[in-house]
Amino acid sequence: MSVKKLLVLPGDGIGPEVMREVGRVIAWLGRRRDLRFEITEDLVGGASLEAYGTPIRDEVITRAREADAVLFGSVGDPKWNHVGFDRRPELAILRLRQDLGLFANLRPAKVFDALIDASTLRPDVIRGLDIMIVRESVGGIYFGEPRGVETLPDGTKRGINTEVYTTAEIERVGRVAFDLARKRDNHVCSVEKHNVMESGLLWKEVITALQAREYPDVKLTHMLADNCAMQLVRNPRQFDVVVTGNLFGDLLSDLASMLTGSLGMLPSATLGSVTADGRFPALYEPIHGSAPDIAGQGIANPIAQILSLAMLLKYSFGMEAEAAMIEDAVSAVLASGLRTADIMSDGMARVGTSVMGEAIVRELDKLQGCPPAYGVPSSAISKNGEG
Repeated sequence: MSVKKLLVLPGDGIGPEVMREVGRVIAWLGRRRDLRFEITEDLVGGASLEAYGTPIRDEVITRAREADAVLFGSVGDPKWNHVGFDRRPELAILRLRQDLGLFANLRPAKVFDALIDASTLRPDVIRGLDIMIVRESVGGIYFGEPRGVETLPDGTKRGINTEVYTTAEIERVGRVAFDLARKRDNHVCSVEKHNVMESGLLWKEVITALQAREYPDVKLTHMLADNCAMQLVRNPRQFDVVVTGNLFGDLLSDLASMLTGSLGMLPSATLGSVTADGRFPALYEPIHGSAPDIAGQGIANPIAQILSLAMLLKYSFGMEAEAAMIEDAVSAVLASGLRTADIMSDGMARVGTSVMGEAIVRELDKLQGCPPAYGVPSSAISKNGEG
């Protein structure tokens, strides 16, 4: 098998800690599955600001273009609140999406059976939940022009952001959603606000025409964004694939993540189009933030970062068997009762970041039919969150 080139960008806060656990899984893939990766690591976000005075360097963008896939951690820290808006750490991920043309953000919201009780919703509401939210990620109000803050004649100020979408932008993300639905339950729900926004009216018209022209076999429904938010907590299992714009996708996917019990559980993929030279640009990251308040304490949940690697294997390299093994290993660890602090519940065994990573690798060995290289030391486990 050819060597796959990965660019690893741990970022800030808990990013480096959870990315280390991904390193364990990558090493396991090389040891047990004979997969070869050429890994380059670099700085982004606050770490890059501190070292280079910018949230992301042009050299990193070039390396991202040359890589087969990018594995991203998280960026941001209150210590950088004083820098200008055009130098904030979060620009690193925004620029990667824009410069690499990563227009389709895939955010799954899947409930593991062992974590049903971690959700704030009743078990009968969320059991079996498996939603895929497809968020357009390089258009809409986050990138539209004009934008900025201007001073009015009377000395007060006005902030401006513009929601804008074209037919081509809507169609390309719509195709991603419909193609995914064909591999799932064959249902796409398109979400916008056509009742008060012209961009939403266009979105609905374009998605409707696309389905009739290219995907007549896929069921299509439409829903206003505010109603979708309500329905996600009322009856989330009615959804299969949700496709929506940048702003609504940001809000709705975070809401959906909490149905599963924790932001620390959910990965994401952001995909582009195949380039002229045959490359398929893609970036994978957990949807949680940098969590600077717990950084360095060894208590962060690495599962979302590890599941982001599973999505990378599936969507960038077509390694569905390896991706499924990682997901099965995570499920088995959770079923065994191990929990990080964010998903801790009564009667479970609390562990830190590194022990959770070790436990997942141990389960991978079991699934592979190999004797484990190491176990989870009992001294690293505390019952009921104590110690």
